[in-house]
Amino acid sequence: MAGASSKAQTEERTIVWVDESAFYAVPAVVRTWAPRGVTPVLRALLTRDHLSIISGITPAGQLLLQMRGRSLRGPDVVRFLRHLLRHIRGKLLVIWDGAPIHRAQVVKDFLTQGGAGRIWLEQLPAYAPELNPEEGNWNLLKRVELRNLCCDDLAELRLELRLAAARLRHKTGVIQGCISQCGHAV
Repeated sequence: MAGASSKAQTEERTIVWVDESAFYAVPAVVRTWAPRGVTPVLRALLTRDHLSIISGITPAGQLLLQMRGRSLRGPDVVRFLRHLLRHIRGKLLVIWDGAPIHRAQVVKDFLTQGGAGRIWLEQLPAYAPELNPEEGNWNLLKRVELRNLCCDDLAELRLELRLAAARLRHKTGVIQGCISQCGHAV
């Protein structure tokens, strides 16, 4: 990882940590306050329907994300890389895990057809979520912003997730804290 940050400095690349996660209508239950003797009860529809999210953060505290109502595939990764190119100027150093969708043929094709001109990809070591600051963002979204939230359907979950992401976007110090917590310079 030290080589990646020196490459970013020498080539004046913006580092973007990228990761994916799933959000379900079933709430992330966390501790809450209630009157003594009254146990809080959350009523939620049990379903496997979910929203798949791919997002990236920069050392400046910028948060970019895209949602899908199904599991992510290679074309979704390409769509997100194009999204990054539209919203971040200059060259990018994308640091992500070794998920199979990152190695999909459509991603390789995108890079050979010109995407590699501005994007350099680096893979995190296997089984090292503590090195990816995106894990901290997922924790914030699931266990702080959306804690104990019961949604009736995916449309409501999509709305609540958009609002939560908008709140988090305004907390650049928190995003930068996730980055520095992983040992990366901000």
